Amino acid sequence: MKKGLLVLVAIALIFTMTACGNNGKGKTEITGTLEELIEKVYAGSVVDFSDLMKGLTEINAENIEYFLGTADIDYKEALASEAMITSIAHSMVLLRANDGADIEKIKKAIKDNVDGRKWICVGVEDKNIVVDNIGNLVILIMDNESKALHDSFKKLAE
Repeated sequence: MKKGLLVLVAIALIFTMTACGNNGKGKTEITGTLEELIEKVYAGSVVDFSDLMKGLTEINAENIEYFLGTADIDYKEALASEAMITSIAHSMVLLRANDGADIEKIKKAIKDNVDGRKWICVGVEDKNIVVDNIGNLVILIMDNESKALHDSFKKLAE
């Protein structure tokens, strides 16, 4: 009898702990338009990116390989922010994956295929290329200050 009660309490405890939200990692789904979220990432960074004269480009079938290195991605929408001055190596892409998409597969496809030297005269070293996600929101950052932008992105989950 005591063993049965102990087992039931242990099972109840396991369900309680696993069912309680997101394990302390903050939000798992980020709401807002991609444009709003890009602005939040820039605004939340400790580095001032205002001098980039950032241009926004909607990612579609014609330009997806330029921005992400591959077209083999299951996504709803994606928006790129790049420096308007081509002598500055800077690109940030936010991508909202389709429901049920394999996020790890998407991140690996981007990381394996994206070109940190796509600007020809300038480039970003592999160590400064970041691919991460919060829920179904995937970010690609290629910039020498990628850590500052990545830290700001992670704050969206708080």
